[in-house]
Amino acid sequence: MQSGNRRERNEAGQSVQGQGIPPLLEAVFVTGAAQWAQLPSPGPIEIAFAGRSNAGKSSAINALARRTRLAFASRTPGRTQQINFFQMRCGAYAVDLPGYGYAAVARQTKNDWQDFLWRYVVERQTLTALVLVTDIRRGITHLDVPVLEVFLRSSRPVLLLATKSDKLNMQERHRALAGIERTLREYDGESGGEGIGGVTVIEFSATARRGIEAADKVIAGWVA
Repeated sequence: MQSGNRRERNEAGQSVQGQGIPPLLEAVFVTGAAQWAQLPSPGPIEIAFAGRSNAGKSSAINALARRTRLAFASRTPGRTQQINFFQMRCGAYAVDLPGYGYAAVARQTKNDWQDFLWRYVVERQTLTALVLVTDIRRGITHLDVPVLEVFLRSSRPVLLLATKSDKLNMQERHRALAGIERTLREYDGESGGEGIGGVTVIEFSATARRGIEAADKVIAGWVA
């Protein structure tokens, strides 16, 4: 346990020296909201983390925060039914949205919280940017597209983290990333050229510590 803590401090220290302080370092949980009235009062900018259930969203948040249990992943995909707010050192919020695409809950309950999630994405005025977490082996799915479209149509930036890249070899990773970029180009054409320019794609692995500092740099640019 001590060696793990020492490793986290060393990784954070290296980032402070080489890349500046990671924006999610020392982020703290503030509140969770299961309905609109429970959202914090609008103020600081908010960066949403969204993705299909089991895409590795919680692991990505924890890796960026240099923590192991800041964001919690349910053992049953889709069971997290609230929007969780973590405040960064700069005051901005990192917002963990419920995973979409699967839920072992009653249909009405699922519909209620997914309606709330969609209203937050569409109407929340302080929501400034999106980190879209996608399993590199699946690429951009039809479930990701609606959220992606909302941000691109409003000219808000998107960081796409192609997670779990440690599951693939180098050739497979290159092929998978090419597929993601091809999907974005296809969408760009369909949307009249408003799509791919707003998306930054980063190969990511919380396990292999891959892509973390690159993601830090993008997020730091948003909150600067």
